[in-house]
Parts: sequence; C-alpha cells; structure tokens
Amino acid sequence: MTCSASDSEKIVINCGGIRHETYRSTLKTLPGTRLSWLTEPDAYSNFDYDPKSDEFFFDRHPATFAFILNYYRTGKLHCPGDVCGPLFEEELAFWGIDETDVEACCWMNYRQHRDAEEALDSFETPEPDAPEDDPALTGGADGDLKRLCMQEDGRRATWWEVWQPKMWALFEDPYSSKYARYVAFGSLFFILLSISTFCLETHEAFNTIYNKTETVIIGNTTRDEIVYEVVTDGWLTYVEGVCVIWFTIEVMLRVIFCPDKAEFFRSALNIIDFVAIVPFYLEVALSGLSSKTAKDVLSFLRVVRFVRILRIFKLTRHFVGLRVLGHTLRASTNEFLLLIIFLALGVLIFATMIYYAERIGADPDDPTAAAHTNFKNIPIGFWWAVVTMTTLGYGDMYPETWSGMLVGALCALAGVLTIAMPVPVIVNNFGMYYSLAMAKQKLPKKRNKHIPRAPQPGSPNYCKPDALAMATASPHRLMGNVIGPGMVGSGSIMGTGDCPLAQEEIIEINRADSKQNGDAAANAAALANEDCPTIDQVLGDERSPATGGLGSTTSRERYPHDRACFLLSTGEFQRTTDGNVRKVLSF
Repeated sequence: MTCSASDSEKIVINCGGIRHETYRSTLKTLPGTRLSWLTEPDAYSNFDYDPKSDEFFFDRHPATFAFILNYYRTGKLHCPGDVCGPLFEEELAFWGIDETDVEACCWMNYRQHRDAEEALDSFETPEPDAPEDDPALTGGADGDLKRLCMQEDGRRATWWEVWQPKMWALFEDPYSSKYARYVAFGSLFFILLSISTFCLETHEAFNTIYNKTETVIIGNTTRDEIVYEVVTDGWLTYVEGVCVIWFTIEVMLRVIFCPDKAEFFRSALNIIDFVAIVPFYLEVALSGLSSKTAKDVLSFLRVVRFVRILRIFKLTRHFVGLRVLGHTLRASTNEFLLLIIFLALGVLIFATMIYYAERIGADPDDPTAAAHTNFKNIPIGFWWAVVTMTTLGYGDMYPETWSGMLVGALCALAGVLTIAMPVPVIVNNFGMYYSLAMAKQKLPKKRNKHIPRAPQPGSPNYCKPDALAMATASPHRLMGNVIGPGMVGSGSIMGTGDCPLAQEEIIEINRADSKQNGDAAANAAALANEDCPTIDQVLGDERSPATGGLGSTTSRERYPHDRACFLLSTGEFQRTTDGNVRKVLSF
C-alpha cells in the first residue's frame, strides 16, 4: 500500500522554540487529537501558522513534546524521567492524549507524585501566616475589610463572625499566630505530663498498701475480714486533675468554636479526648460512695485508666512526621496484608513441621510421643514459629532433636526473607510522603502574583480578556449569558465579535465523561487553546482594568467565584472525530 502525496508531505512543528519535522501520515495515526488536526485543510487558519518558515508554532513544554511526537511514531507513550508527573499530565491533556496510554514501565513514575499529593491533601500542614504588618499581604480591599471588620456585602461583621475563626485557629492551627503557638506548647506540655503521671502511678514507690478490717455478715454469722487496698500518692492525683482540667477546657472551646460540629465528633483524635477525660470524672464522683456496686465500678475505672495513654496520639497535631507515619501505614495497607499472609503461611507450615520433626526418635513407650519435647501440639508451635520467624528467640521453647533443629534453621531463614520483602515498599512510601510534606511545609508563602498587561489588538490573548472569569460558571449562567434566546449573547460577556469562540467548549466543560482524569473545565479550556487562531495562553485571574471593558460591568464583578473557559461564537458548530476530543470547525 503506497501513501498518497498528502500523507508523505512533511509538517514542521515549532514547540517552545525547538523544531520538529514529521510526516502528515504520522500525525494521522491518532485521530481526534490536537496534532491530528494539523493534517486537516483548515489547520492553517485555525492554528498559529507561519507561512515564511512553513511551520506551526505551539508555546508548550519542548522537552515533553518529543515524547508526545514519538508516541505518534511508535505507538508507545513513555514518560520522561526528569519531568514531574503533574506537568506531563497537563501536557497530555493539552495534546488530547489519554493518560491511560502511558506504558506500564513508566506508569509508576507518572503517577508517583500525584498519588502522594492526593494522600497528603487530607493532612497538609498549613503555611505560617505572614506578619500582620506585611503590606504585601494585608493591603488592598481584603485587608481593609478585615481591619474594619466588614463583610464583602458591606455589612458590619458580628462578634461571632470575627472571633469564631480566630478562636478556632488558636486551638487548631499552631501556625496561625504567636498565641496559637503558646497554646500548642501548653497542650504539648500537659500531654507529656499526663502520660508521665500515668506511668509513675504504676511504680511501687508511689503506691502505699493499706489493710482495713471489714465486718462481713453471712446469714447469722458475723466475722471480720482484712482487706488490702493500694492507694496512689495524692500529689499524682492532683497533677492528673490539673491536666484533665486543661484538656476539658480545650475540648469545650474547640467544640464551641468548631465550624463543623459533625465533622468534629467524627475525628478520631477528638473521640480520644472524650474517652480519656470521662473516666477521671466518673472516678471522682464515685470515690465517696461505699456501696459494693460503686466499688466494682471504681475497680473497673481503674482498669480502663489505660485509655489515658491514647493521648499520645494527640502529638500528631504538632508533628508532621507522626501524621506522615499514620498516612504511610494507611497507604501501605496492601503491603501489610501481604506481609501478614506471608507470615501466616510460614507460621502454619513450620509449626506443623516442628511438631512432627520433634517426634522422630521418641520413646516407644510414650503413647503421646511428646514427653521429651515442649511441642505438645501444633497450636503451641504457632508461638514458636512467630518468635523464630521474627528473629526474637525468647528461648522458652526450642527443638531438642536434630530434625527439629533443621526445621528451626529453615524457619529463621524463611522469616528473614519473608519480612524483608514488603518492608522496602513501606519505607519508600514513608520517605516519599515525608519529603513532600516537608517541601510543602517549607514552601514560602506566595505573595503578590504577576498581573499580565492588557492584551493588545492582534496579540494572541486579545480575543479572550474575560476567559478566566468564566471557567466555572454554571451551565445555566453560561447558556443564559452566551447563547441566550435566539443563540445571541444576552450579556456583555460576549462583547464584540472579535473572538471566534462558541458554545462547544461550554458543553465540553460540563461533560462528566471527560477523557482526561482531571478538571473538565481545565481540560476543555486547554483543548480550546489552539482552536482559535488568535489564542495562545490562558490569562491569570489578575489582570489590568483595561481588560475588563467589554461592557458596563466586568465579568469579575458579575461572577466573583468563576474561573477561565473559552467560548466559541454561535455561528460555529461541532463535529465529533473518531477520538475522544471534540473538534470545532468554522465556515
């Protein structure tokens, strides 16, 4: 089969200043993608084409484009090892390539950082706030509103609206202010003091044994019995009482000023607070009673004192490493299950082997054949197998025959190999999560963002001054303002007809089955970037006042919470290609 003249024609693509040359037939191998659109007749008018140099220009990452183009040539998509996974993910979204096409050898490298960031989202350490006198952060309208205690709608904020977030941050965010740091240090001190008191209460030097004589009446018989009672030194009880008072005040204030009460009571750390406090108050309330029921309850409460040790988990609020450890254990659940399965199989096998190995050479007159050994049955061998496979070796049980010693050697060797296999995966997870957590914690706080100048006529961004203000607008708002009755824009968003953009991207933004594994609005906006011959890059949300003059009211004022999208003029229609990417044609 011979290629046609058009298929053998070469196309020059300038990506980020680096020229790439390939055949038209190569770009047709993945229909429905952005590069495949370059092979269509209207590509010279829909893309940034330079007739002098006979090349298409894309202002994208040049290093990743080589891997994208190589995918068209070989049919295999590999991820560069020196490029961050999220960056390559954005490039795939722009070029219209599904991330599931990444080869298996590069998939872990591609998803490593994204998976780690998703795991860290739930416990990301808040960044320390800048000093209050920093004009770069407190200036402007937002700073004026905070100083005047005014809301965005102009009304004066109530006492609760002003102090609720401050008090909540005081106990929840140690980085919010210097007073929050003092509270955090105080909480840390009382946690350590309470745990130390709990440990000292069990030492015999701080316990005194008293004997009491009680009269016991049984029927018509009365007799005296001596009852021994262990009493802890009073000063330890007073210290514990002070700690409980601190924890009680802390919990009450956190409950009062918590913005989400339901989420607060679902937190494991908050449940630990309640469980550790309640037994102390019950013990104090019942200590003056002399009934048998009260004494039984007191005995039970003394047993459940161990829940106070759970306060050690509250340290996770102050140490990032402890939170990383907890999330590492949750993220390594599969590895732990694999370790447990390996260990269980080894324990079962070697416990059975040692049971029968120890019976070799037993006394013929012994009906049980177990008088000379400690391995009376297989369940007892489970304990020996666990101790041996974990290389603890307590020495309470050991084989006494040559066959049993051989089984013991194999058991120890198998334990070392079995436990060593999943551990490196868990260690790598902890190292990756901890490095990312430290990087986020040490990341400097972003100050004033760069505000691009107003696009000039003829510039790549001239036709989309309000792009960012429209990205997340609701479908009803977009259809009402852009398409409107009679397919004519009813609001000032459309402005003039300078930009050849249409409602196709509005529909694509809200598609639940977007081909990319990310924000549908971001993907649709990226794919619309080159559909307009005068569009280059997405503008930032901060822009010059001159860019908002498409009507009497800017879109920022109308939609303060909206971001960027791209709109095609209503005179255009959509056509579905063979791939998952929507292509827009104009005529």
